[in-house]
Amino acid sequence: MTTTSRSDLWHGVLVAATTPFGADLAVDREAWQAHVRWLVDAGSAGIVVAGSLGEGSTLSPGEKLDLAKDAAATAGRRAPVIGAVAAARTADAVALARGFAEAGAQGLLVLPPYVYRGDVRETNEHFREVFRATELPCMLYNNPIAYGTDVLPEQVLELAEDEPTLAAVKESSGDVRRITALKALLGERVEVAVGLDDAILEGIAAGATGWVAGLANAFPEESVELFALARRGAAEPARELYRWFLPLLRLDTRPKFVQLIKQVQAESGRGSARVRPPRRELAGEELAGVRLLVAEAARTHPNVARAKSRGAGGH
Repeated sequence: MTTTSRSDLWHGVLVAATTPFGADLAVDREAWQAHVRWLVDAGSAGIVVAGSLGEGSTLSPGEKLDLAKDAAATAGRRAPVIGAVAAARTADAVALARGFAEAGAQGLLVLPPYVYRGDVRETNEHFREVFRATELPCMLYNNPIAYGTDVLPEQVLELAEDEPTLAAVKESSGDVRRITALKALLGERVEVAVGLDDAILEGIAAGATGWVAGLANAFPEESVELFALARRGAAEPARELYRWFLPLLRLDTRPKFVQLIKQVQAESGRGSARVRPPRRELAGEELAGVRLLVAEAARTHPNVARAKSRGAGGH
């Protein structure tokens, strides 16, 4: 059991980890443990298990809990495991939350219900039941673009006043003003994490203290460095690294973000591009485009540029 405090749980780079599959499309638990170990060694502050990027909608409840158990055992005291709770039925979401708690997760990322888009009352009741299912601190996931349910700051305030386990919000609306509004309404009561990779500098400037990151699956050290630079106000170094990273970070906002990010991992030698149907691996122009992006990123990586500069200077 890690000694991470309730608030610190949501600080830093929380990697929305991809799920590796073998040739038979079963979860490759050995590759998963190696991936978690690498992410934690690189300085990741937490591991989000079975989220959208982790292809949670294609995983059985048992597979999700096995991933959480393996991640908790691998990360040990160094980084907490956060279980992503998503289901069409509230009862299934409650059962999954309890399962994650038993599996060693230290927090929950709670999504609105799949398929059915409820009104405010229905959506709040779904969240309440999951928040009350365990004593684990919870992060509410707001992503109206992907899920069609927009949880406004005033709605978060209403929930936070009654639900002590609601500790954070993953804000993925694409409107950085939402972070400002959340901080103005709730102050330090609820932490806010940036949920879109290509909004990280803007989000931190608005007051976010965490980043649920996707491209960190392939570039964890760069993600951790970018976050640290932004948080300590090192504007020019942060902008320099952001400019290099941005073409890759934008992949996180596209409909095929799972396939795209897994392909980046494969091109970088850090995983497989294999996905579960109905998703299919990239092909044609999409595949060629990712390969060009990764090749350009390798050619222009800040470390490469610094090495060339040192060489030119004779040092």
